Order: sequence, then structure tokens, then C-alpha cells
Amino acid sequence: MKILSIQSAVAYGHVGNSAAVFPLQRIGVEVLPVYTVNFSNHTGYGSWRGPLIAPEDVAAVLTGIEERGVFGEIDVVLSGYQGGEGIGDVIIDAVARVKAANPDAIYACDPVMGNAKSGCFVAPSIPVLLRERVVPVADIITPNQFELGFLTGTEPTTIASTLASADAARAMGPRTVLVTSVERPDREEGTIEMMVVDDHGAWVVQTPLLPMKANGSGDVTAALFTAHYRRTGDAADALARTTSSVYDLLERTHSSGQRELQLVESQESYAHPRMQFPVRQVR
Repeated sequence: MKILSIQSAVAYGHVGNSAAVFPLQRIGVEVLPVYTVNFSNHTGYGSWRGPLIAPEDVAAVLTGIEERGVFGEIDVVLSGYQGGEGIGDVIIDAVARVKAANPDAIYACDPVMGNAKSGCFVAPSIPVLLRERVVPVADIITPNQFELGFLTGTEPTTIASTLASADAARAMGPRTVLVTSVERPDREEGTIEMMVVDDHGAWVVQTPLLPMKANGSGDVTAALFTAHYRRTGDAADALARTTSSVYDLLERTHSSGQRELQLVESQESYAHPRMQFPVRQVR
């Protein structure tokens, strides 16, 4: 499997491609990383150095890959945080060209906008771009509960309302929706859930809620789920594998006392997930 991953890169720490590439490689996926920024560290530190890569430069890298005749071999285009409208256009164009070369290729979009605690943390134009132009051409989207509500103009809270919101998102274009955080009012205390919905049904998995915030964990989640799902077409199995791997990554990170994901130290969790959390079908 080959994944063309168009995301940010940092020298220190793990977000964007610096979070997604290694776990994908560890499960046997060939990754073609294309960078949209090249920062010293993620922006959560409040200061960072390094360049935003101009959309035309990102496009040039993609064209160079295309000129090697590789687009026909790409199974998935993956994108995450989009810093500006220009990069959205570049990604949409790349998806069209990859799919022209390989009609079986899919596009997986992590529509990064914000979260329930901090609200939207992207430029005001980005949610509009995602909702109106990017999500409609995606095959898989991996929003958190807040982003799902924002995309669809709904308020997902319960299992039923989150299902309805996922269906509203699927009506926009993507057939598969992974909701990476479901925090329903009636859930067992100290837990969090993930939900996946596709043409074959809907499934939920519950894990303990770790008392931490880990930048990059969503990037790992989107990458691993997309790869497992593309490989098997089994949403429930992809959800179980991804949840197992990411939970163990987060638990190891929390135990370490470090701020950055313990990405390399957790590699066996990607290669051999423990499958410790049962997946429940809800539709």
C-alpha cells in the first residue's frame, strides 16, 4: 500500500507527518510525505521557527512525484491540518490527479478545525473551505465530535445524535466517517468513545479517558484507521486496531511524564495491537 500524506512537519516532537509517517511505516505502508510547513516544533508551545511552505511549492513537489509516474500506484491521499485556503486547492487538485491515474484510490481528510474545549483554532476561512469544497470530495473523514457538529450544523451529543450527524456528513460526500471523540452525557465516568459509520453499519468503542492532551494523537489516529480500513474494508476491525494502538501510545506517553508523544517507543503497539477494547455495533 502507498499513501501520499500531505501534512505539516516538525523537527522536534510529533504532529502532522511527523506523527503519521512512522506508525504507517511500522505497519508496512509505504508513505510519500509531502510537507506543508517545516517548523521547529508544533505551535502549541506558543513559539516556533521555520517556514510555511508556499502552496505553489507544495504543488511543485506533487508534480515532481507525478512525473515519476507514481500517482497510479497511490492507494490513499491523506491530509490533515490545512493552514490556508491555497493549500486546500493544492490538495483537492492532487486528489483529482491521483484518482485519474488510479480510480481505486481514496481520499482521507482529517478536517482539523478545533475542539470543544478551545473552539475553532484555524483561520475563519478554513471551516468554510472544508465544509464546502474539501469534505465533498473526501471518501473518509475523521472529525472529532466538535468538528462533526461544525461541519454539519448539528449538535452531536448522544450516540443517536452523533449517528445522525455522521449521516449528515456522509450525505455531503464521504462514505465513511470516523468520529474520533464521542463524549456523551450519559457515558460511564472516566471514559471516552470513538464511532465509525459506513455503508455497512455503525460501531462504537469505549476506552478509559486519560487525563492528558497530546498534540498529534489525532494525526496518528487518522493515519492508522485509514490504512487499516483501506487494507481490509472492515470498519469495525479498523476501529478496534486503531483504538488499541492509540490508547497504548497515549498511556505510554502519559506514564512517561513527557509532553510529546512517545511515538517510537510505542512501535509494537502499532505492529501488534493488543485488541483490548471490544467494539459494539450500534446500527
